[in-house]
Amino acid sequence: MPTTSTPTHCPYCALQCGMALSPLPTGGVEVVERPDFPVNRGALCGKGRTAPAVLSSRVRLTSPLVRSGGSLVPATWEEALDRIAGEFGRVRSEHGADALGVFGGGGLTNEKAYTLGKFARVVLGTSQIDYNGRFCMSSAAAAGIKAFGLDRGLPFPLEDIPRTGCVILVGSNLAETMPPALRFFNELRENGGTLIVIDPRRTKTAEQADLHLAPRPGTDLALALGLLHLIVAEGRVDEEYVRDRTTGWEDARAAAMAHWPEYVERITGVSVPQLRETVRLFCEPEAAMVLTARGPEQHSKGTDTVGAWINLCLATGRAGRPLSGYGCLTGQGNGQGGREHGQKADQLPGYRKLDDPAARQHVAEVWGVDPDSLPGPGRSAYELLDALGSDVRSLLLMGSNPVVSAPRAAHIEERIKSLEFLAVCDVVLSETAALANVVLPVTQWAEETGTTTSLEGRVLLRRQAITAPEGVRSDLEVLHELAARLGVEKGFPTDPEEVFEELRRASAGGVADYSGITYARLTEENGAGVFWPCPAETEGEAEGEARGEAGAAGNAGAGGGAEAERGAAAKGEARGEGDGPGHRRVAGTPRLFLERFATEDGRARFVPVSHRPNAEEPDDDYPVLLTTGRVVAQYQSGAQTRRVDELNAAAPGPFVELHPRLAARLGAAEGDPLSVVSRRGRAVAPARITTGIRPDTVFMPFHWPGEGRVNTLTNPALDPTSRMPEFKVCAVRVEIAE
Repeated sequence: MPTTSTPTHCPYCALQCGMALSPLPTGGVEVVERPDFPVNRGALCGKGRTAPAVLSSRVRLTSPLVRSGGSLVPATWEEALDRIAGEFGRVRSEHGADALGVFGGGGLTNEKAYTLGKFARVVLGTSQIDYNGRFCMSSAAAAGIKAFGLDRGLPFPLEDIPRTGCVILVGSNLAETMPPALRFFNELRENGGTLIVIDPRRTKTAEQADLHLAPRPGTDLALALGLLHLIVAEGRVDEEYVRDRTTGWEDARAAAMAHWPEYVERITGVSVPQLRETVRLFCEPEAAMVLTARGPEQHSKGTDTVGAWINLCLATGRAGRPLSGYGCLTGQGNGQGGREHGQKADQLPGYRKLDDPAARQHVAEVWGVDPDSLPGPGRSAYELLDALGSDVRSLLLMGSNPVVSAPRAAHIEERIKSLEFLAVCDVVLSETAALANVVLPVTQWAEETGTTTSLEGRVLLRRQAITAPEGVRSDLEVLHELAARLGVEKGFPTDPEEVFEELRRASAGGVADYSGITYARLTEENGAGVFWPCPAETEGEAEGEARGEAGAAGNAGAGGGAEAERGAAAKGEARGEGDGPGHRRVAGTPRLFLERFATEDGRARFVPVSHRPNAEEPDDDYPVLLTTGRVVAQYQSGAQTRRVDELNAAAPGPFVELHPRLAARLGAAEGDPLSVVSRRGRAVAPARITTGIRPDTVFMPFHWPGEGRVNTLTNPALDPTSRMPEFKVCAVRVEIAE
């Protein structure tokens, strides 16, 4: 790494891969590898390698825009900010504070997410704030809180994966969504471990698996229950662990026993022999893991589905033990931190609940306001978007593009158009920004300093490497200026480190306790980050406090021989020790739950769940199931990656993936334009014919707007707990497009 380079992290997914930026003689920067960062060890996918392309003034916004005569035209910052403040003040005066909405994003830094939540509640006084992370990992978060009392994507570092015995990977195509992470699973197999992939498609990830199960979309809940039934029937329950470390087993057991293997085979399409083989591979090693992603989570029963997979871990003693456990592969770059510090409808900083009087009191003291002045919980993301133009008259939007990314997207686009006023802060003119009354150009990853929290719960420091173009300001500056115009002169600093210092105080004592983390400490840790919870600035003190909160050390249930050696190593590493490359000393609490869970009694909770159908099943009019996902060269709504020539060359547009049998029934050939129609609308894209998908299912990626926008079709049916929409399955018909 050149001495002139700036160490930082990729702006895209939750791996937050380490990279460095080195100045070019011709201007701008280029990406340089950082082999020292333990997550990616220098490896980067195409998105990370080409990320500097979006820094170019050729593709990004460099001037505020205001709507005049139906068009967006350049304006001064003063004019743009005055207009936003004036409109927000008018709407609040005429319709009340809850007529103002705020919509954030999982790509915002911790400092921005924290300040946005504070701005909504202190300056605007509105309860109507949520963020696009609700569409990502909210079901897994809800299930984790129910079972463990705490939600952190992974309760262990990725480096533990190669040393476990078996991993069940449910609904994740990480070979395309997080390519640098695939090496952990390859190393698992090289070490003699087993990888089981569950996905309706034979993805690039599934091709690496020892066993691939291809269930019908929306049946992962039944699948997990069928596996638990077999675990009970075959006498594989860890009775001692269940007795000593859990509650609620009898009810969960009874629910699972109603899902006998042949019944589950009929529901899922996964054969009984495959179910039995899965149980054998999972239960025979001393240690094993279950990891879920959006596949089982983005459903109207996503919380119950994840809960069923957690029950599988608990019944077999595979949670809160070394090299074992349940984890969620968080998607967005700061999806973890983004849901911890207050931009979520029901949340205050530190993962505190907004309706908890003690939490309100603590945060209000940090903010210098009356606890009674803080509004209560508001609408979830889809419900907030659905209320635009009626209950919610004006919206401030940061770091999201719901015109492409929201379910039932054509309806949400109309709701956005019906707003009295829309202000958008973004790096590029996204499809949503193009509908705004005011668009503010803001800094991006390489132009600002701030922290993010990876899928491991590893808090990282992104460092500013270049100066933003003239005319561009940071989101923190925007919120500072708007707060002042709306009557709040203090409490909204523009320096990210000053914001983080306040965040530390606000999170202190909360579930996600960052109070022991400082910018200096993040720098001193050589860029490896600090795992939360971290309640004290010195490691020994932090270890003792974190152990009581979430079980930072211990070796519950470790056996003899090699397993005892692995258990001892994991016990030491839980305290921040390490013994070689990839297992360095790390700060904070890298491993949770090894002594106790974060519940009142320290026990994990079984939650009884039962299979139920999708919110929308096929019928004569809509006989095919649609599922959605990502491709390797694009990211989320594509607002940034679609502006990179190299990525567009690799993935130029949407497609409809379908099985040859379905293609034959339609009379479709490779590349033919297909019309996919649901009860909510129509999308058109070329056919991509493959045997790697079930004959009853079609797949479309969700990165594109226009006629290929798959979220025109998706179902906004909501999970009753997480309020996650059912992105992953809906009923459609497929036709040759005319």
